[in-house]
Amino acid sequence: MSDRKLLILNVATFSGTIIGVGLFSLPYIALKVGFWVMLFYFIVLGALIYLVHKYFGEVAIKTPDFKRYPGFAKYYLGDWGEKIAFISSIIGTFGALLAYLIVGGEFLTQLLSPIFGGDNLIYTFIYFFIGALFIFLGIKAIQKIEFLGLILFSVILVLIFWAGKDFINIGNLFLHNSLNLKNFFLPYGAIIFSLSGISLIPEIEENLKDKKNLLTKIIFISILIPIIIYLFFIFLILGICGENTTETALTGLVDFLGYRIAVLGYLFGLITTFTSFITMGLTLKKIFHYDLKLNKKLSWFITCFIPLFLFLIGVNQFIPVISFVGGVMCGIDGILILLMYKKINPQKKIIYPLSLIFILGIIYEIVYFVK
Repeated sequence: MSDRKLLILNVATFSGTIIGVGLFSLPYIALKVGFWVMLFYFIVLGALIYLVHKYFGEVAIKTPDFKRYPGFAKYYLGDWGEKIAFISSIIGTFGALLAYLIVGGEFLTQLLSPIFGGDNLIYTFIYFFIGALFIFLGIKAIQKIEFLGLILFSVILVLIFWAGKDFINIGNLFLHNSLNLKNFFLPYGAIIFSLSGISLIPEIEENLKDKKNLLTKIIFISILIPIIIYLFFIFLILGICGENTTETALTGLVDFLGYRIAVLGYLFGLITTFTSFITMGLTLKKIFHYDLKLNKKLSWFITCFIPLFLFLIGVNQFIPVISFVGGVMCGIDGILILLMYKKINPQKKIIYPLSLIFILGIIYEIVYFVK
């Protein structure tokens, strides 16, 4: 396979994996902090995330045997590193599944309740049980859905832009541009969550075989593409909805574009969240089954029903959930990767200021989430 084709295939896989539910939080956060603050965070955190992924790629290249993130942590940091990596991966995936459940249930409600009636809880249950069924059946049951979702993701986003282009008001991007310290740190966790794709680095490194020199370029492009798409999505939703932008982004479109056009947005959001819910659920189920040696049914039950339990007891605010996962769990992952990188490059001093950013982010997000 040529270098160019290998580059394109891996960039498509990696950037497609990164783009997920975090996308839907960004317009509302941009409304609260202003577009320029949001752009500042994308530049700074984009560089931070790129460096962490690049360093992890270097660690993967220099490490023998086939390993995944917890395996790397054990190899370089010992048993304690592996345990922390497992815990952060599991809690982080639970948080992501919960976020998909919150947003997916909301999109299904907006899509079907005008036709059939019923409240958000009913449609969240429907979303959950269909998703849990697919996770129970396994990967083969969703291959066609994933392929269809990838096509519709692009098509529907273009259609929403085309339908809403006359409603876009550039001034809506700058409604709250005065510096507000209360909201200034709000983008941190959500953007970290939205750009993180650490788990896929070892797989891409293995796929490159004797062309590992492409890894750094793949990582750079694969992080740049989501940033461009996220900024376009902020421009699209905030430009149309302005002050009426909602926490899940798409639910505010109906007031401007009407239900029939907004259906495209809900369908887009539903497909995006549903396929990711299944994919991440299958990954977590495998961790419980293969790594922690639980039987398949128990692994499935724990994977699916803990997010549902959290939702039912009231942990159902979308932005706090993804901010916690991004700021705390992805922050822990970032620190562990920097510590691993120090093992192969002990002379690198940059890991200390980068680690400090993650530590401060963890503290902030814990305080923000508890509050």
